[in-house]
This record gives sequence, C-alpha cells and structure tokens, in this order.
Amino acid sequence: MQIVEFAGGTLRFLEAVPDKAPADGFIWIFMERESLRNELPALQQATQRLGGSTLLDLHVKDLENRAHPSNYDYTSIYDAVVFRRLATAEEVEIELRSEGKEADPNTALPSFQRIRTRAVGFVVFDRLLVTVHPAGCYTARSFVERYLSDAVQSEGSGAARNRLPTGPSDMMLRMINVMVDSYLELRKRLSAEMDGWQRDLLRPGSQQANWNSLLTARSELHTLEDLCEEQNDAMQEWLDTAREQPPANLSPAERDGLIARARDVIEHIQRVVHHVRRMEQGAESAVQIHFAAQSHRTNEIMRTLTAVTAVFLPLNLITGFFGMNFEFLPWIHSQHAMWVILSMMLWVAMFVLMVFWRKRYLARTGR
Repeated sequence: MQIVEFAGGTLRFLEAVPDKAPADGFIWIFMERESLRNELPALQQATQRLGGSTLLDLHVKDLENRAHPSNYDYTSIYDAVVFRRLATAEEVEIELRSEGKEADPNTALPSFQRIRTRAVGFVVFDRLLVTVHPAGCYTARSFVERYLSDAVQSEGSGAARNRLPTGPSDMMLRMINVMVDSYLELRKRLSAEMDGWQRDLLRPGSQQANWNSLLTARSELHTLEDLCEEQNDAMQEWLDTAREQPPANLSPAERDGLIARARDVIEHIQRVVHHVRRMEQGAESAVQIHFAAQSHRTNEIMRTLTAVTAVFLPLNLITGFFGMNFEFLPWIHSQHAMWVILSMMLWVAMFVLMVFWRKRYLARTGR
C-alpha cells in the first residue's frame, strides 16, 4: 500500500497513514489487487480515519474481482467506480502463455487478439482517493513518475502546481482519461488491420481470404463495443451524481472544471464506441461486397459459356442435319458441298457474334 499526500501544490510519499487529510489537499492510497485482502484491515482504518466511513463488503468484493465490468456505485460518504483499462502488450503475452496460446515470436500478434482488459477500482471520498490496480499497473506508476518529474524540473513553481489534481475526483478522472486514450490509440492499429483484410477480400481473383481472422475481429469488435458502452454508462452516472451533489469542498470554478473534465472523458469513450461501430459496419460491408464480387465473377463466366454455346448451337444443327444416315440428301455427293457448308457455318458463326457484339453481350463489365 502506497500513500501519497497532495497538499500546497506539492506531493510527498508517506510511510504511514496520517491522522487527518490536509485541509488544502487530499491523500491518495493505491495498492495492487493481489495485496488487498492482506492489507484490508489497515485500509479500512485509513478510510474510517480520513474519509469518515469504512468500505462496504460489497464494494470490497468488487475491488477484488478481476473480471468486474465497468460500473459506478455510491453511498452517502463515497463513490465507487470500476473502470476496465486496456492491458499492455506484456500483460497480454503473459495471459496468452498462461492459456497455452503463445504466438510465434517471428509473427506479430494481430491487434484484435490483443484486446484484453484489466479492472481498476476507485473509491472517492471528499479528501481521500483509494485506487486498486492489477499487479504492475502502468496507470499509478506513470502518474507518480510524471508528477515527481514535474516537481523536480520546476522545483515547485506555479507551472508545476497547476499540473497537480485539485482533488480525489479530479485525480480519478485524469487516470481514467489516460486509460481511455489507450483505446483511442488502439483504433489506429485496428483500422489498419481491418483495411488490410478488406483489400484482401476485394482484390480481384482473391481466393484465400483470412476468414478465421476476420471472424475473430468481428467478435472482438462486439466485445469492445459492449466494454465501451459499460464505461460510458458508468461515467455518465458518475457525472449525473456530480452535477446533482457536487463535492462541498470545491469552489465553483473547480466544480466547473471537474464537470468539464468528466464530459471530456465521456466524449472520448463515445468516440471509441462510434469508431468501433463504423468498423463493424465496414467489416460487414466488406464481406457483402466480397460475395457480390464472387457472384459477379460467376455471372461473367456463365455469360461467356452461354455465348460460346449460342455460337456453336446452329453449327451443331447444320452438322447434325448433314450427318443423318440417309442415302439421298442435298449436296451429299457434290465435290463442292463441304466448302459451301463450311462457308455457311462460318458466316452463321460470324453473324451470331455480330449480334452479340451489337447487343453488348460480350462486353466486359466492372471496368
């Protein structure tokens, strides 16, 4: 359990939970989910001392649940938010190895198979923020490193103080915003891979489409859409509560800034949702266009075969007529009959081809 105090525009690590939260700041306690059960008594004492209430058993179970969906809940003392962030490449590789699905090291794993998420829990009091992260979570580490870097470079200047969060809710929104930005970055890779599959499907003469990857991508897109909708619902409920019951320790300007940041987070989530839906529609359209192209190619082949059959049909009629086994037939004993019939067959074939050409039966379409 790590304890960080934000007060007076600066931050510092504490070795123990203070007796009370600073009047001009707040306390941030973050820990890994794997150690939550062992450190739960100390955490309950800290929340009672700094926040005025212990955590409900139901919310403790939510924080311990690795597979908990994005959700928002509240009590009269604190708000509880669970938000699923995108897993890093290292976390995905570890999970795939645990599932026995380790990929070829010489082959890049498709981004659609990298859509794995991790639950991060937030408990927001008036002057206390408790966050529960997966082991080795980059979110808490990156925030601490960034704030410490700002403090060292600026030596406590006003520019550095402005970067610090104004309260627990602001800190939570900043962390969630970083998580959502990872989904926005994922859109570029997903779009590039989807465009490649669409080009393969629509390429003339394409016979070997990667249907397994495409079906996997569609399934992952549905999962990602459901995930983002849960995130959007959770943050929208939190925003509604913040509007109805804003934190009493914030000034009107800070409240407006908090609401604006929450709306910005929701807008980013909605952008991801809209992009995923467009990709789903694009995938469906690519599949339909692929089958339409295959059907058109089949029609072209059948039209060519039909034209060849139509050209040879009258020729077969002529040869069949003169091939009948009768003794008396016109020109049957003439030495010039073969050349006359051959010329007739040639003119008939040319006439049929001319008719087809005038009616554009032989013209190639799709050019």
